[in-house]
This record gives sequence, structure tokens and C-alpha cells, in this order.
Amino acid sequence: MNGVEEKLKFDAEVGKVLNIVIHSLYTNKDIFLRELISNASDACEKLRVSSITNPDLIGSQDELKITIKVDKENHRLCITDNGIGMNKQDLIDNLGTIASSGTQKFLDAVKNNKDSNQAVELIGKFGVGFYSAFMVAAEVVVRSRKAGEKESWLWKSKGDGEFTVRGLDEQLPRGTEITLFLHPKEQKLSSEEHEFLDKFRIEHIITTYSDHIAFPIEFVDENNNSEKLNSKSAIWTRAKNEITPEEHDEFFHKVAHVGGKPWMILHNKNEGTIEFTNLLYISSIKPFDLFHPDRRCSVKLYVNKVFITEDNVEIIPRYLRFLKGVVDSPDLPLNINRETLQNNKVIGTIRQSLVKKVISALKKRADEDLSDYAKFWDNFGAVLKEGLCEAMDTDGKEKLFSVCRFYSTAANDNNTLVSIEDYIKRMKPDQDNIYYLTGNDIETIKKSPQLEGFISRGLEVLLLVDPVDDFWTNLVTEYQKYKLKSITRVDTDLEKFSVQESDEGKKDEYSDENSEEEVDSLIKYFTKVLGDSVSSVKVSKKLTSSPVCLAAGESGMDIRMERFLREQKQLNYKSAKILEINIKHPVIKGIVKSYTKDGEGSMLEDIIHLLFNQACIIEGEEIGDTSAFSDRINNIFSKVL
Repeated sequence: MNGVEEKLKFDAEVGKVLNIVIHSLYTNKDIFLRELISNASDACEKLRVSSITNPDLIGSQDELKITIKVDKENHRLCITDNGIGMNKQDLIDNLGTIASSGTQKFLDAVKNNKDSNQAVELIGKFGVGFYSAFMVAAEVVVRSRKAGEKESWLWKSKGDGEFTVRGLDEQLPRGTEITLFLHPKEQKLSSEEHEFLDKFRIEHIITTYSDHIAFPIEFVDENNNSEKLNSKSAIWTRAKNEITPEEHDEFFHKVAHVGGKPWMILHNKNEGTIEFTNLLYISSIKPFDLFHPDRRCSVKLYVNKVFITEDNVEIIPRYLRFLKGVVDSPDLPLNINRETLQNNKVIGTIRQSLVKKVISALKKRADEDLSDYAKFWDNFGAVLKEGLCEAMDTDGKEKLFSVCRFYSTAANDNNTLVSIEDYIKRMKPDQDNIYYLTGNDIETIKKSPQLEGFISRGLEVLLLVDPVDDFWTNLVTEYQKYKLKSITRVDTDLEKFSVQESDEGKKDEYSDENSEEEVDSLIKYFTKVLGDSVSSVKVSKKLTSSPVCLAAGESGMDIRMERFLREQKQLNYKSAKILEINIKHPVIKGIVKSYTKDGEGSMLEDIIHLLFNQACIIEGEEIGDTSAFSDRINNIFSKVL
């Protein structure tokens, strides 16, 4: 009776569906081995759980495992497991019906068993992974014996809409053996098909996708030599206190591909509505590709220890791309081919939860040890601030602000960083704005004349020296109830703040005051000489030691931002800036005196142009006509020397 072969057709329209599965569902042929190994792992897990209530199902057989054998001469690849196995009806139901997954049925049965508290790790929820074998195989033969039963069965198909099933006279070992005939022996294999019989290619696929499968995967060559290919090292599934620092270091190097040790480890298991485990690392070393234009994230996604992808889905936002590690969840909403993750609420929930965990951990570290946090900030602060440019609600921005640190004029040491909360605590009672200045580096920016009036009045200014600062400061205009304001704006409200006693000497250093008439006349003269080079000339409220500086209008674009857009060919014009002059500076007072006494003159015009050029150079702006600039310097030298 067992030897009688029964030919059956796949269920309704399965021929068409099978064609889609074979030719369109998976774009990467390597996936077939991942799917078959996942099915084998499921079979072993089913037997493990079932044996808890029925130990006789396992008996005295060796440990549960998966074996891969190759027969290059006959073009055959064989994947065997000693798991639960299948009988005739299982073969018909599970392999003869597309998307009718026996695994899913088993999982549902276990969930309905209220006495079972076992964590069943089952992967194949869609019932189509098996058919990926036909991407590489001309024919697939399955031989199986179900645990607890004596009969053995054979199922085979060429993926053409039909399959046959028959009993075997011999009694097979418990489990399932799947043999892929890549091509008949007389046909020559293509180079790609030949690779699937190569031990090193098989090992690469397994270490990529199935390295953390809970059961050993052994490769047996044609000389019957056996070698285990997977590490079974899914350390994220273990309790935190069971993982040694050495194991963390080893796994960190494997997933991060950088040297050194992890600066921070975030290991969490979320057991709420959405179940997932994360093991994430922050490196103590800045990766070389951190600022690559694609801003690629590299957190690996797993479903029950089977690798799915690290591309095509942002399980973490790009401004946290310094995170390396894994996220493993049985609830990840995979498309049917497992290669493209659906961007839906589950992904969003996991992402949102991870962001909160990371921000919370960073804030705790910053509050506990600022000097240690400064090492992280030096490596990754510029990346983290990219998040301030991305669309987030106010609460999200404020939480991100809470872990940002900045250089400040209040710090005695250039390397000391302050939080925005620290800044607010030190604000003047009637101060409405959070002042900042952007620049190229901390040493240069601290010498900016823009700071003079603020320092003399004891007003703290945040010093921003990362390129990203020019962007987020144009998008984030306030924090809590305070406005963020660049001190390069002309209308700074400095007059309501008194100069500190220590700076009173500077305040009265040049006691000879110019009359209002003289000042108005001087402004008109500067405006006439500079013409279209400036939008206007104004008396500065912030300069104390420098004669001049450039400023942007209250509603105008920041000087550095405009320059960046010009360099990137996003702007094809250069707007005229405001020139602020310090009427108490000796140079300006000298100009007033000479102009009042002798009127206009070529030397005065040269000095005015040079003062404007000086202001441009300090702000990093081009000075336009460099030949004229050189001639004016030479003219001054020749008259002075």
C-alpha cells in the first residue's frame, strides 16, 4: 500500500500562485536556504515543545539539529532535520497548499493551550518559504517520518502545478529530508547554481541569515566530514547578568565593524503590546563612514533569531545611526517575502520605543558623568543634532534638546559643555532670548567681535561649531518659552542690560563723545562710500573692542547659512549685509575727527573700504575685489611710513 504513488494537483489556482512564488516573490536566490533552514528550525522547536508533555517523541536520539549535505556529481543539495516530521496528511496540507502554514496552525494550537508557558520560537507564518526552493531546483523531493508514527512518506514536485505523494517501505529516521535536484545530472549547471553546492557559499548564507538559529547547523561534505556552521550566539536572548563583558566585546565587533570597546550598551526586552528585544551598542570610536551621504543605519532586524534585513526600513532614525546591534521581534510586520518590511504602526511603535530608550540612557549618562559624556558628544553630537532638523513634535524636540550639549561663553574651559537647561538657569531675570553664535571652530568663534557686547553685559552665548548647527537653528526657533536668536542679527536687545562693573572701564575708555550730528554725518558718509556693498550702516550696540562687524537683518538669512547655500549652488545671489560701527573705537573716532576737519578724502575712503573688508574677512565672507583691497593697503602704508 505504501508504494502506491498518488498524483495530486496543488489547491485552487496554486499553479499561478506557485509561479509567482518561484519567479517574483524573492529577488535574492540565497533566500531559499534561509527559508528551508527556518522551516527545519521550526520542526525542531515543535518537537522540543511537544516532548515536554510526551518525552517518548524524542526518545534516545541525538540532539536536535539541522544537517546540510551536497552531492556535486548528481547536482543535489540536501537539508535534513530530526524535528517533528510530517505524515501524509501533513505533506498534503503543508506542502500542497500555498499559504496554509502548518507552523501557524501549530502556533495557534500552542497559544490556545492555557497550560503551556513555553516560548515557542516559530518563524514560518506565511506558508510560502518552502516554495523558494524552486528558484534553484528543477525538482524537490521531501522524505519524512513524523515523531511517534512508524510510516514514512515521500513528496515530490517539479513546481509545475502538480505533486506526488506516496508511502515508503523503509522506515526513515524521525524528521524531514528535503533534496533539491538543481538540474538533471546530464545538464551543465550555471555558475550561480554551482555555487549553491559550494561549502563556502553555503557557509556565507548561513552566517548571514541563520547564524543565531538555536539548533546546530552542520555541513557534511562528500567525504562525510562534518562541520558546524552557525554560532548559536544570539546573546540578546539571554538575561543581562548572564552576558560577560568579553561576550559583549566580541559581539560588538561583529555587528559594528569598528575597533575599541562599546561606550554604551542598551539591552532591553519589551513585553508590551509589541514584543521585541534590542541589543544596541554605541561605539567609543567614530566610524569612518558616519557622514557618508546616504546616512545609512545598520541595526540588524531579526525574527526569532533569523536575520531579515538591515536595509529598506528605518527601525531607528538616521540621527541615531551611530547605534549598532540587533532588534529581534516576532511581531515585525513582514511582507510575504520577508525581504521588504511594511512601514506600518508596528515598525513605528518599535522605533518610537527605541528612541525613548536611547534618549533616556544618554541623558542619564550625561547627568552622571559629563566628562565621559563629552567623549560621546565629540564623536556623535553633530549626528544627534540632525534630529533637530527632522520633523518631530515639540515634546520630541525638547527631549532631544535635553541630551544636546554646547560650548558656551560661560565655560572657563573650552572643552566644557553645557546643556540648554544649564543656560536657562543662568539667564538674566528679564532675558527673553537664548543667544547663540555659529562658527567653524571653538578657538576662532570665541574671538568673534559679535560676542563683545554680550560678554561685557554678562549674557551667556552658546557657541555652535558643527555644520549642522546652521540648519537646525533655522528650523528650531524656540525652546520652551524662550526664542533662539543669533547674535549676528542687528536688533539685539542689549540696551536693557547693564554693562558689568568689571567692564565699566571699557565702557568709559573713550570718554570723548561724538555729537549726534557728527554720528549721523558719519553714517551717511560710510553709506555713500560703500554703496551697494552694504544694505545699511548702523551704530553698533554690541561692539566694545572692535571697530566694525557685519550683521544680518532681523528677518534676513543668517550670514553663514546664506554662504553655504551659495556654495551649494542653491542661491545665485549675495545679499548686502548691514555694517555695524563702534563709534567709541579709536579708528572710528579718528575718521570722525578727520572727516569733520577736512571733509571727504581718498585716504578716508580707503580706510572705510578696508574696515568693511576686515568685517567680511572676520565673518568668512569674500571681499570681492582683491586687487582693490591690496591697492588700498599699499596706499595706506605709503602714506603712513
